[in-house]
Amino acid sequence: MNAFVTSAGAIAAVIAAVVAGWFSVRGSRAAAAPQQRQVDLAVLQASVERLEKECGEMRQQIVRLRTVLWAAVGWANRRGEQVEHLGGDPLPPPEEIEQFYRTGV
Repeated sequence: MNAFVTSAGAIAAVIAAVVAGWFSVRGSRAAAAPQQRQVDLAVLQASVERLEKECGEMRQQIVRLRTVLWAAVGWANRRGEQVEHLGGDPLPPPEEIEQFYRTGV
């Protein structure tokens, strides 16, 4: 009977250790959840800031490209008028340039 009590005590101790470990892991996960959310939020905010910066840079590039394109179209138009003034017949611009000159798009 003494061996039985000892074995039962050992089994109870193992079960208690497993249950205590399970509660410990569960508690640490619950405690870590707010910290993980803070980390996730910080990563998200950094990503949004980076994308906003890149978007601003892209918009600036687009504005510069449109400015250059408008200048090039105007310059080409003046060259065509110059050729006509000298009595020549300038080649028509490509359809894409005509469309851009008419619509700006």
